[in-house]
Amino acid sequence: MILEGAVQAGRHNAQLATSTRRIMEGGSWKKQRVVMVIPAANAIPTKVYLSHCSLIFPPNQGAHRMAALGMEVGDAFSQAVEQIITNPVLGDWEYLLTIEHDNIPPPDGLVKLIARMEKHPELSCIGGLYWTKGEGGVPQIWGDPKDPQMNFRPQPPVPGQLVECCGTGMGFNLWRLSMFKDARLRKPWFKTLAGREGVGTQDLYFWGDARKHGHRCAIDCDVLVGHYDAQHDVTW
Repeated sequence: MILEGAVQAGRHNAQLATSTRRIMEGGSWKKQRVVMVIPAANAIPTKVYLSHCSLIFPPNQGAHRMAALGMEVGDAFSQAVEQIITNPVLGDWEYLLTIEHDNIPPPDGLVKLIARMEKHPELSCIGGLYWTKGEGGVPQIWGDPKDPQMNFRPQPPVPGQLVECCGTGMGFNLWRLSMFKDARLRKPWFKTLAGREGVGTQDLYFWGDARKHGHRCAIDCDVLVGHYDAQHDVTW
């Protein structure tokens, strides 16, 4: 192999305008600190744990991982968020990542969600695309915001695109932490219903209130997240 005598500037420098635009759009030059919350009753399956370990965080940014152990999932999320926003350090961070013990995100899922957030300041939360478990599962893209009647009907994914909806699951969501400082939101933020108040999951309980106060959410169909069934060793 013959080496060139001239100094090579490198591929990124060779396309400097394109490389600079990529950095500006991704927003990695400013603070993108992330608190990651994982509710887990007792354990996390090995396959899921390894995917969490492989997550890429923005370079040289603050990252803090929290586990909410031994609590019902709605209580876990509500108590974790309360502790975060009242913490003198974490409370000023930019993002909250909720990731559950049975969701398998792609390694670049977080940085992709952050890039989407940078492009869409009107959105308070963007989630990765995952489906309910089992044959005939539906995408967790809950509700059509174009319908004047509030609803949580599952909407179809659009490959590679961002789909706005009325509610999301919690399995792999990036939230603007500042939204939880909105005093208009009811507390607890997340509550599982199974009684006189009705029946519902903690995630849609939250969005039923948050949308009333102008908070919007979407699913990024370019971030494909598995939903792992440990009992049958199947990822849906």
